[in-house]
Amino acid sequence: MKDIITKAEILIESLPYIKNFYGKTFVIKYGGAAQVKEELKESFAKDIVLLNFIGIRTTIVHGGGPKISAMMEKMGKKPTFIQGQRVTDEETMNIVEMVLGGLVNKEIVSLINNHGGKAVGLSGKDGGLIKAKRKIIKKASNEGEEEIIDLGLVGEVTGVDPQIIISLSKEGFIPVISPVGSSSKGETLNINADYVAASIAASLKAEKLIILTDVPGIMDKNEKIISTVKKSQVKKLIDEGIVSGGMLPKVQSCVKAIEGGVSKAHIIDGRVPHCLLLEIFTKEGIGTEIQL
Repeated sequence: MKDIITKAEILIESLPYIKNFYGKTFVIKYGGAAQVKEELKESFAKDIVLLNFIGIRTTIVHGGGPKISAMMEKMGKKPTFIQGQRVTDEETMNIVEMVLGGLVNKEIVSLINNHGGKAVGLSGKDGGLIKAKRKIIKKASNEGEEEIIDLGLVGEVTGVDPQIIISLSKEGFIPVISPVGSSSKGETLNINADYVAASIAASLKAEKLIILTDVPGIMDKNEKIISTVKKSQVKKLIDEGIVSGGMLPKVQSCVKAIEGGVSKAHIIDGRVPHCLLLEIFTKEGIGTEIQL
């Protein structure tokens, strides 16, 4: 009987959060181990379905870098990265689109639907969702001048038209989006999924942007989780080297989302089963919350 009462207490603890978030929109960037390990994939899908059944509108943006690299190698093409960005020629772009849209996206859609959800797969090209331009990066040359590096068909978001997401969400569907967009010239561009998620969250004025990753959150110098960070503190954390490497684009995405009107952003550990429920419906949470 004690175990049953404990379960009831857990449900009651979540009630204020359910009331507060009913009808709100969450954008979730899905990646890392949560997208690879079978038990975590199942856990994620169940969390998404539960969120939708209690009235929270979810939109998912996913990556798929490791699977793209594996497919490239199978096809005899070596992946090349510059400053963490995949160099993307036309053949590579075809592989990216095939893997993200044809394999990864449909697997996520199937998982959610198998647990009673109504997921629909999209890419940023559908319904004019994501407009993009080629991304230009620069590095200092030996002569001291800046050298422009051509990454090929790598993009950055210039605009989002969320109408297709809004229409689907109103009908109870869960959009699952691969981070591919179109340029004004009609080129298909490969875009960082963290930045896509942030841009979509801002366009929807979402309540939350939640980024799943393979670390517990932002860690301080003593390897302890920093549970809350204000936007004004981010620059200092970057300057001190606390935020660096793969965490940098995630934190920058969170800041971009908040500046665009998103209420709060979260970086959480996707390796923890039911990480979404633990972050959203408990007072303690499990990751780092970034707020205005």
